[in-house]
Amino acid sequence: MTTQAPTEPRKVVKTRGIEAARARQALWLLLPTLIAIALVAGYPLWRTIFFSVQEANLTSPEQARYVGFQNFWFTTEDGVGIGFLQDPKWWQAVKNTMLFTVVSVFLETVFGMIIALVVNGTFKGRAFLRTAMLVPWAIPTVVSAQMWAYMYNDSFGLIGQGLLGGQALLADPDKAIWALIAVDVWKTTSFMALLILAGLQSLPSDMYEAADMDGASKWTQFWRMTLPLLRPALLVALVFRSLDALRVFDIMYVMLGPVNAASTSMTGYARLTLIDNSLLGVGSAVAVAIFLIIMVIVVIYVTAFRVKFD
Repeated sequence: MTTQAPTEPRKVVKTRGIEAARARQALWLLLPTLIAIALVAGYPLWRTIFFSVQEANLTSPEQARYVGFQNFWFTTEDGVGIGFLQDPKWWQAVKNTMLFTVVSVFLETVFGMIIALVVNGTFKGRAFLRTAMLVPWAIPTVVSAQMWAYMYNDSFGLIGQGLLGGQALLADPDKAIWALIAVDVWKTTSFMALLILAGLQSLPSDMYEAADMDGASKWTQFWRMTLPLLRPALLVALVFRSLDALRVFDIMYVMLGPVNAASTSMTGYARLTLIDNSLLGVGSAVAVAIFLIIMVIVVIYVTAFRVKFD
């Protein structure tokens, strides 16, 4: 009597060997990219963190002196706070940046969803409308900001002189932030619409045909089918757009100038400190604070909404 040896363990060993070889191959292929990321992003980040705990000037960084966290928070013997976290202008910049991010991203998502639903339908001129909606996004941000600054001008602007009767909207800090939000919404809504449209076109059409046969209204189809299936693509778009809004700089710098932009955006405050005031240590500390704020917000965002990037 003869018995046949089991072959299953050999198959398992062979499969694991192939997977290990593929993993090693993938690691070698990724290695140049990882080295490039370390040089391009890792080294500047390390230098920024290094100078954030140094007293250094932009014109003579080799004379940097270690001061610990005094660039963040330090009070002199006379009771004067010189750390940037003790500067009210910094906290005003944080408040305005958060307001800008929340309101602009919310409006861009709502308007982008409406536009995407419209151009996702079938009608005459759809191709032209899809192309036309990208025009604001295609215009460089600096050009858009300068164009809107002219329109907001209180002497000859279409909005400042024509609609507001000569009111200097950008000169009022409480109203200027809303004018900037309007510009950002005008420019970036088409980008959100494009991302949402890509998600809509990946949904199966036969599902809607079955819903129509069952008598489901368009509103019910949107809430019960479209929105849940679109949730992963929508959340990824929200993450990317929120990151972009938190780092806003060019619109505020062009429309408000370097001084007013410093109290309106975190990046404007960092630029004023680092470039105009040549404070390399304090400017690096501000950059580190911005990095930490954005990182914390993204971690909370991804964890709370369970965003997947695969």
